[in-house]
Amino acid sequence: MCGICGVYGYHADEPVDQHLLTAMQQAILHRGPDDAGAYTEGPLGLGFRRLSIIDVVGGKQPMTNEDESVVLIFNGEIYNYRELQAQLRQRGHTLQTNSDTEVIVHLYEDEGVQCVHSLRGMFGFALWDKRRQRLLLARDRLGIKPLYYTIKNGTLIFGSEIKALLQHPAVQPAMDHSALNLYLGLRFIPAPATLFRDIYALPPGHILICERGTVRIVNYWHLSFETDPSEQRTIQDYTDELEALLQECVAMHLVSDVPFGAFLSGGVDSSTIVAMMSQFLNEPVKTFSVGFTEPWANHSELAYAEIVAQQYQTDHRNIYISPNDIHNLAAEVIWHLDQPIADEATIANYMVSKLASQHVKMVLTGEGGDELFAGYGRYDWEKRGAWVRRLSPAMRAAVMGMLSMLPETRGPKIAWYALSQSDEAMRLRNWFSLFNSDMQAALLEGSMLAALSRKTPTEMFREHLANCDSSDTLSRMLYVDTKMWLPDDLLARGDKTSMAHSLEARVPLLDHKLVEFAARLPSDLKVRQSERKFILKQTSQRWLPETIVYRKKQGFPLPMTEWLRTELRSFVRDNLSPERLRRRGLFNPAFVERMLNEHDQQVADHSLQIWGLLSVELWQQQFLDQNVWSAAAKYAKAATLV
Repeated sequence: MCGICGVYGYHADEPVDQHLLTAMQQAILHRGPDDAGAYTEGPLGLGFRRLSIIDVVGGKQPMTNEDESVVLIFNGEIYNYRELQAQLRQRGHTLQTNSDTEVIVHLYEDEGVQCVHSLRGMFGFALWDKRRQRLLLARDRLGIKPLYYTIKNGTLIFGSEIKALLQHPAVQPAMDHSALNLYLGLRFIPAPATLFRDIYALPPGHILICERGTVRIVNYWHLSFETDPSEQRTIQDYTDELEALLQECVAMHLVSDVPFGAFLSGGVDSSTIVAMMSQFLNEPVKTFSVGFTEPWANHSELAYAEIVAQQYQTDHRNIYISPNDIHNLAAEVIWHLDQPIADEATIANYMVSKLASQHVKMVLTGEGGDELFAGYGRYDWEKRGAWVRRLSPAMRAAVMGMLSMLPETRGPKIAWYALSQSDEAMRLRNWFSLFNSDMQAALLEGSMLAALSRKTPTEMFREHLANCDSSDTLSRMLYVDTKMWLPDDLLARGDKTSMAHSLEARVPLLDHKLVEFAARLPSDLKVRQSERKFILKQTSQRWLPETIVYRKKQGFPLPMTEWLRTELRSFVRDNLSPERLRRRGLFNPAFVERMLNEHDQQVADHSLQIWGLLSVELWQQQFLDQNVWSAAAKYAKAATLV
């Protein structure tokens, strides 16, 4: 796991500024404090920061082939690299290292850009083909590893984090108002957009090819949800195959030359990972959890994590979040995220990553289980909720009116509003809504509302739905979540908050072979009689007690509703004051003030919206109000402590 960055002036002859390349590397120092490397050739510069995990001595980068006609910088891990090494040797290649990086170099020699199809893992890499004068950028299928780019006056600038791009003098930080529109509608910003004007995220499963003075982006992976209706298999058949796949994926993800552990929430996903790790290892798994002390302990899942830790005799540690942590860390976390994500769990991710980094260099996590096997409540509602749309408009409006009078009913309000929509794309989009269309119109200043792009979140959902090959309601919902929510919220915060502490986070449930298996499963094996993640639970109960497998899903609900009314009230009021909002010119101060008052007075729970707006304000302070280097200097110590 590392950080990469680079510059390619494909319409220029001037050599790359070495000081610029060094500055870009320094901006992502936290991603790779162990080593650094660079390669320059005329207008091309490739920079690298290394976190040594596999082949600590031999895996230095940039890495080349024998005649240095192929040069690679690579962030990630290739889990089938040993199998690929054997294939390459059979083809006559001589390998100089035992690293997974080298297999990409030689695969490219044999297969060209098609080499990505052979890779099983997480990656964001840049490869320079000197003979063809071709620069290739590639991102893994699910978007586990990030990769950003911009093009300025015929120069391609790229990096694992946006802050690396901002070191280039041609890249001036400014807000993309159309991306703000997407954020306010979704809580996150879906690729290829970012909140920075003219800076883009390379979408998951895509390759960027720059050659002959042109840049093109190609999709190389399609996730199919087609099932075979003629297939006759028992539940036992499916659980046996799933168990074998889980064992294979976890075993592959355990390859490491440094100490490692696991995040353990006590949910079925992370608990399954820990159970399988314990089967493979001859020593206790190091596990890490995050929770709350009194008087907020009722929000915590630590009791469930302790059950699993005791069952498998793990070397277990907890860390506890307080309102003071939110106050002290919020700006720092936003800086590491590069752009706001309206998800309160980012602070929890950040703190448990810091704890883990003090004991290991790599962890396995349970991300992906909900998106593969339908773990969220919205999947069950969507599957069973068609009756809502059969009610008359007057009846639907009446129910919504009653819900709106109840203060702490955010979940039911979102569900009812979403299920009432007859349009599929609009319905699915509304499950994520930070601000619905009416609230957004009231929130934004008139000039801002007019400036926003007319491309709405609903249209992005519609575009993804058009690419789904299934007509099944649940499958289509899972497809869109895999393309948007998973990479641009869950995985984005997972990568940035772990790498902030130089910690590699691996996600065995998102091995693409397992993802493809799960996608092809019949829907009734995912949600059966309101039991979500049915087939995963049927499999996991072989290793875990019912109290873990069949408990109600909590997620990670911070007591933010209470904290924003009490300990964090002044922090919010200072950052979202009418004076500050007027100076920004984005949000209507009167509307925000009314929302804050309603929350304080318990008229409504606006905690998600308040956190979302606070995140935008803190992002502006970190990236627009100050030089990015001053923010980097401020957080450098926290970022590089291991």
